[in-house]
Amino acid sequence: MPPESEPRARPQHLPRAKRPTPPAEQQLFISDLHLAPERGQLTALFLHWLQARAAGGGALYILGDLFDAWIGDDDPTYQDVEAGLAALTAGGTRCAVMHGNRDFLIGRRFARRTGCELLREPARITVAGEPTLLMHGDRLCTDDRAYQRFRRRVRNPVVQWLFRRQPLAKRRHIAAAYRQRSAAAMAEKTAAIMDVNADEVQRVMRRHGVRRLIHGHTHRPADHQLRIAGAPAHRHVLADWSIDGGEVLVAGDDGLRREPVQPA
Repeated sequence: MPPESEPRARPQHLPRAKRPTPPAEQQLFISDLHLAPERGQLTALFLHWLQARAAGGGALYILGDLFDAWIGDDDPTYQDVEAGLAALTAGGTRCAVMHGNRDFLIGRRFARRTGCELLREPARITVAGEPTLLMHGDRLCTDDRAYQRFRRRVRNPVVQWLFRRQPLAKRRHIAAAYRQRSAAAMAEKTAAIMDVNADEVQRVMRRHGVRRLIHGHTHRPADHQLRIAGAPAHRHVLADWSIDGGEVLVAGDDGLRREPVQPA
């Protein structure tokens, strides 16, 4: 039952770190890959990146919408992705997955098969020595009231229980119909409505006592400077991926930097 995604925007990059951080000390943050059966090249890019870059220690945080649609843990569509994640965690890399607006039905069976941790939203962790809040980001888009109503409806446990009890074929049909409705709804909305609300960002960060926020969802990668209670704060928006590549936010002892992901 995937709701809307947002338009792509031109990335803005953090400065490159002056010295590299050993992989075992790094935290990698990605989101919005939107893997789907018809996007085989993108899946291949992600699996190659898992082996070539993410493996070997440290931690990988996937902040939502790894999949363009996840209709239940009994769906065998993404077995290759699950195998890649299982190999990653078996090799010693911690992997945490947060629900997005497209794959919020990922459940415990997926976690057991892959060795990934399911990360509740919002999650407060330490990044580069600083308390940091992790979110997918759709909850921050409070100006889009129609979407927020839709979000509350599909996140209802009763609605999800009823959906999971439908046959796989029917669930696929429902998901496809929602994607069509999502595309039509997006065409009628302004870019500003589909972005985060600045007051909501401030409210959430103050509530959780952080001055750094990392999220995805909007497909508008950038590093925003703001002030909370008179002190400097930061909001890092993750990039979406395509067959042409993507981007990873890397955190280590030398701070944060953006690292491109390019096709092999």
